[in-house]
Amino acid sequence: MARRYDCNDATDRKTGLREAAAAVRRGELVVLPTDTVYGIGADAFSAEAVGDLLEAKGRGRNMPTPVLIGSPNTLHGLVTDFSEQAWELVDAFWPGALTLVARHQPSLQWDLGETRGTVAIRMPLHPVAIELLTEVGPMAVSSANLTGHPAPEDCDAAQDMLGDSVSVYLDGGPTPGIVPSSIVDVTGKVPVLLRAGALDAEELRKVVPDLEVAS
Repeated sequence: MARRYDCNDATDRKTGLREAAAAVRRGELVVLPTDTVYGIGADAFSAEAVGDLLEAKGRGRNMPTPVLIGSPNTLHGLVTDFSEQAWELVDAFWPGALTLVARHQPSLQWDLGETRGTVAIRMPLHPVAIELLTEVGPMAVSSANLTGHPAPEDCDAAQDMLGDSVSVYLDGGPTPGIVPSSIVDVTGKVPVLLRAGALDAEELRKVVPDLEVAS
């Protein structure tokens, strides 16, 4: 039976975060608010939990799960060949709606899907998300919807779709909007904008002037 906690109530928020952290450590799924939409998350280092996440969404391994982190410092243990331009993007736009596609450390024991040695990684600008991520470490997080359905802007919509496949729902109220994060590939010598979302190419080029846009 799924449990739901109102994170706008201080007592419920504290209990909810504790229960969500415990659920993640047990390999279970949780729903959390972010600065874009609600996400469904699992321990990034539990292949079984990530598999359960994909199954709950009805999503295939050909669409790997992004990873959310609670601090830019976490990047040091997760990525390799991270360029100076990539760090400049982190400094300028994290926490926030910028996802970076980077090469992950080959020694990492995780299975996020068919990633071809890369990981899509982001630090969200939401206090509940950051608090949970700080407590449990990197989480595989995807939008909390069934594949093919709209991404949820409130906890009700997420729970209606995912039901008891999720152990804990953290209700932070409506999210700011459905504009997705922008995605920039930093695996090459020049950053490439793969998806313009909350940040457009003009805004990103203020930090990395040679940014290219994928055709």
